[in-house]
Amino acid sequence: MGIFGRKNTAETATPAVPAQAAVSPELAALTGDYTIDPSHTTIGFVARHAMVTNVKGAFLDLAGSLNLNGTDPSKSKASLDVKMDSLDTGNADRDGHLKSADFFKIDEHPTMTFRSTRTEALGGDDYRITGDLTILGVTRPITIDLEFNGSAKDPFGNERVGFEGKAELLRSEWGLTWNAALETGGVLVSDKIKLNFDISAIKNA
Repeated sequence: MGIFGRKNTAETATPAVPAQAAVSPELAALTGDYTIDPSHTTIGFVARHAMVTNVKGAFLDLAGSLNLNGTDPSKSKASLDVKMDSLDTGNADRDGHLKSADFFKIDEHPTMTFRSTRTEALGGDDYRITGDLTILGVTRPITIDLEFNGSAKDPFGNERVGFEGKAELLRSEWGLTWNAALETGGVLVSDKIKLNFDISAIKNA
């Protein structure tokens, strides 16, 4: 995933330059294969409920990998698999409804997947990754804006990288169309869903 090529403020204000010219030896050293650490990673979502408030949730069981290219960030790749049964909004009845045939149909479609197709450096610590998101057997493109949070060696000797991101989608485009009309107008559940990512990944030995 393209989280390299960090630039200072002056460089950000200038026109983009080739990735090779922006990468320092330190950042290039981060090149390699990484495994997402699910215990320190959160993939959350936010939906508008009854037109007046937000309901937040997260997926608790996931696995993924990154191939980071510090010399050419555009060649970086990401892969993610999420178990839909791990959906958690803090309310058992609501979770059960979301897992049912009205929404995610987890018995038929137990996994949501993401496979990157393009990575772009936007300047500074900001990047954009585009990929194929598959839900309910429907595959459509989605774009995620990312911010690189840095790299570190943890107390156990693991080399880590971290980043956070956000995206928006219309759930109806993936066949998630269930809703209920409100007497005051509008619908119970928004079509627009906001996604939030906090990712920690460990470099493979």
